[in-house]
Amino acid sequence: MAENIQLPNFNLNPHAPLLIVISGLSGAGKDTVVQRMKQRQIPFHFCVTATSRAPRDGEIDGVDYHFYSKEEFERMITDNELIEHAIVYEQYKGVPKKEVDEALASGEDVIVRVDYQGAASIRELYPHAVLIFLMPENEDTWRRWLTDRKQDTQKQLEIRRKLALIEIQAAQTYFDYLVTNYDGDIDRAVDAVICIIKAEHNKI
Repeated sequence: MAENIQLPNFNLNPHAPLLIVISGLSGAGKDTVVQRMKQRQIPFHFCVTATSRAPRDGEIDGVDYHFYSKEEFERMITDNELIEHAIVYEQYKGVPKKEVDEALASGEDVIVRVDYQGAASIRELYPHAVLIFLMPENEDTWRRWLTDRKQDTQKQLEIRRKLALIEIQAAQTYFDYLVTNYDGDIDRAVDAVICIIKAEHNKI
């Protein structure tokens, strides 16, 4: 006679919300990937990054970034209102804690777009966060993208180029996935990110 075996109470929830961090080299296409995911109606809550820099032409407060003065940003740091913050290219950047926690509590996947320093900080607070690093296919393409967008001074371009090696090394230390953004084929990168999210939802 077979013994009656009592199975444990498994708590497997493939639909538990994910915190997805998209990072990468400056100009590698992070914003474009997120925007294309929105256009394709992939369900997620995008947490807008806060910054102390002034808006660039065409940028909208609350859509592209939350724009704050340096003084207001420092107050937010003091009051522990950010899950991460850093000085990037001589400007403050950070992710509002309240927005992330409320979206996760509602059951939504959350995507945040941060630099490599921010990703490392988020990993400490949210150990199960999924960290994705976006890379251009080669250096020549990356340099052309930086130059063509005409958003940086020559000094800022040089700073970005010097930091690139540090960022790539950090990707090997902190990140779970590397996604290549091929020139003229943004949907290939988006498809890779979507596959990662689907796989993570089914991970035990």
